[in-house]
Amino acid sequence: MNATVDPAEVARFDALGAQWWDEKGKMAPLHAMNPARLAFLRDALVRHFGRDARALRPLKGLSILDIGCGGGLLSEPLARMGGHVTGIDPAPGNVAIARAHAAASGLSIDYMPVTAEELAARGARFDVVVALEVVEHVADVSLFVRTAGRLVAEGGVLVLSTLNRTARSFALAIVGAEYVLRWLPPGTHRWEKFITPEELEATLAAAGFAAREKVGLAYEPLSGDFHLTGDLSVNYFLVAEREG
Repeated sequence: MNATVDPAEVARFDALGAQWWDEKGKMAPLHAMNPARLAFLRDALVRHFGRDARALRPLKGLSILDIGCGGGLLSEPLARMGGHVTGIDPAPGNVAIARAHAAASGLSIDYMPVTAEELAARGARFDVVVALEVVEHVADVSLFVRTAGRLVAEGGVLVLSTLNRTARSFALAIVGAEYVLRWLPPGTHRWEKFITPEELEATLAAAGFAAREKVGLAYEPLSGDFHLTGDLSVNYFLVAEREG
């Protein structure tokens, strides 16, 4: 098994099957996060590439790689915004679900059951490389970040999101989400695998990238929605560019 891939994590998500697209099922938190995640991605990419945020397809023509695409919850809206999207996932079952859903939705997305390392070894490069809610599930964060960086084309951008290692994230993302609200199966996350923004920035720097934007993502219990925030204590995004 590839050095960044944790077989237990792959098996856990591969077993989800059609539940990826059940908005009230085990992937409900990702469905709830998606509007805020997509708004952030759109705005960050529009700024980076000098696009018109008001355009119907503001990402038109950009090659976008979605690492750990799962069932395609992120890949599909990115394709609707005009991106030429490639989605990769080491779990074949996830890729099968993603392909079937994209076909039923009339979307052309290149889904492949491969790892980031395999794709990088082929010399693939993309304008945008996205890995959201993936870092906390890999076996080797440093190797994963270096590999993701290799996949970014000159002038491109790398966007990561993950969970901070704080008492607050333990209370909300593990105790709250997995054991109280039962949003996720117990054991989905391991607190010791969470990474602080400072640690992730240092890992990016070692890979030749500098963080340009940092934004938090917070849950609003009254509405059930997620919103962007300056508080990075639980979920957060980092947007990075190659240094020099």
